Amino acid sequence: MMKEPSNHIEEDILGPLPPPLYEEVEEDDDDDGDSEEEENPVQKIPDSHEITLKHGTKTVSALGLDPSGARLVTGGYDYDVKFWDFAGMDASFKAFRSLQPCECHQIKSLQYSNTGDMILVVSGSSQAKVIDRDGFEVMECIKGDQYIVDMANTKGHTAMLHTGSWHPKIKGEFMTCSNDATVRTWEVENPRKQRSVFKPRTMQGKKVIPTTCTYSRDGNLIAAACQNGSIQIWDRNLTVHPKFHYKQAHDPGTDTSCVAFSYDGNVLASRGGDDTLKLWDIRQFNKPLFSASGLPTLFPMTDCCFSPDDKLIVTGTSVQRGCGSGKLVFFERRTFQRVYEIDITDASVVRCLWHPKLNQIMVGTGNGLAKVYYDPNKSQRGAKLCVVKTQRKAKQAETLTQDYIITPHALPMFREPRQRSTRKQLEKDRLDPLKSHKPEPPVAGPGRGGRVGTHGGTLSSYIVKNIALDKTDDSNPREAILRHAKAAEDNPYWVSPAYSKTQPKTMFAQVESDDEEAKNEPEWKKRKI
Repeated sequence: MMKEPSNHIEEDILGPLPPPLYEEVEEDDDDDGDSEEEENPVQKIPDSHEITLKHGTKTVSALGLDPSGARLVTGGYDYDVKFWDFAGMDASFKAFRSLQPCECHQIKSLQYSNTGDMILVVSGSSQAKVIDRDGFEVMECIKGDQYIVDMANTKGHTAMLHTGSWHPKIKGEFMTCSNDATVRTWEVENPRKQRSVFKPRTMQGKKVIPTTCTYSRDGNLIAAACQNGSIQIWDRNLTVHPKFHYKQAHDPGTDTSCVAFSYDGNVLASRGGDDTLKLWDIRQFNKPLFSASGLPTLFPMTDCCFSPDDKLIVTGTSVQRGCGSGKLVFFERRTFQRVYEIDITDASVVRCLWHPKLNQIMVGTGNGLAKVYYDPNKSQRGAKLCVVKTQRKAKQAETLTQDYIITPHALPMFREPRQRSTRKQLEKDRLDPLKSHKPEPPVAGPGRGGRVGTHGGTLSSYIVKNIALDKTDDSNPREAILRHAKAAEDNPYWVSPAYSKTQPKTMFAQVESDDEEAKNEPEWKKRKI
């Protein structure tokens, strides 16, 4: 920083100096200082200290910091959105709130509005949400009709979202892009229908899916990068044809993950899925100013940003698990030389954010960490507020003297039995005559004591078995009946009185042998040999 000379101190020590000579010397010193700063923009990078915020175990895919720099919000593949308050945190670095605003959809983008009172949440669903600073829902965009061919005639997105962005000047206006091949602008006051629809097209007029979008710094332009490798820029108020269209900005079929405008609004940086970072001048949008390759990316939301003084461009690199460490790479805007890099962690660097007021760099990684880099001398507030606070300890005196509150369900008659250990429970069950009763063995032979034998467990099976046993008698049925003829003659009670008049003398058929029966059979019944 440039400091103005203190005249009265110089005069007290050295005595009065001629004004012209004094001004020339000071101007020369200032010029030397400016030239040194211009030659070494790396010295302004605040990376001397860092803190680590544990978001979870999965990729931190979204970062947002409010304009004042007081609160940080992180979102990840675990569907969680966590709120961090630098002024309220201590050295334990714990989030003060965690929620899942989009249920089971991965969080893809989080951004505070220009007033800092609302957060735009873009997830893998087709409906973006706006929540307030405390996490309560303000509005949810309507879902469109997926059976309509012209996407301009439906009220909202019909496919998965990619990213979103707030308008930098107009309060309550934001933009989203989706897999339905549209970019839509919305107003918070009207969630039932979008404000306008931009439809990216190829040079042949076919649909193409936008993978990222952003506003220019003044909010007059809307830029989107598409899956065919093109970058298209529209006037915000003219939705028909793009104002600028470069059809081969990146390799076709690769998802361009980020486009970002510089603070002066003249330069656009694009982070391509083809492992490149390119710089464009929108005043001459016919070829890239610079291009840097060898920047691997594995995530569809790897982004890039400009430093607050517009002299550096920052982006992250991705690595396979166990194959090195992700880096934060810095390029000088004027020459596009790779001037500096920071090894972040042994995982990919997905998100990066350089806040202009705090002069601190926030980084989201692929292993669930959010890191904050700062310099005690160059940075303001932010992480500096919570680092100096010691971790709070629970007061033992309060826990010992705490009174018990007995609720009605805590009384003995309502109290649930406390879970015992397994050994004690087994010993108690052994003393219980019902639980420790040995099961009776099956009955051998005929049943006894009301128990059926081993032939079956039902009465029907018992009867069937006895019937089967009775059929073992294969004696002549005629002889079995005549066995009772003597008793019936001596004591006629049932049958004999009925035949006393019609057949007083009982007549029985003569027994014939098998040979005689065969002789008396007709010819057609005889067996042919």
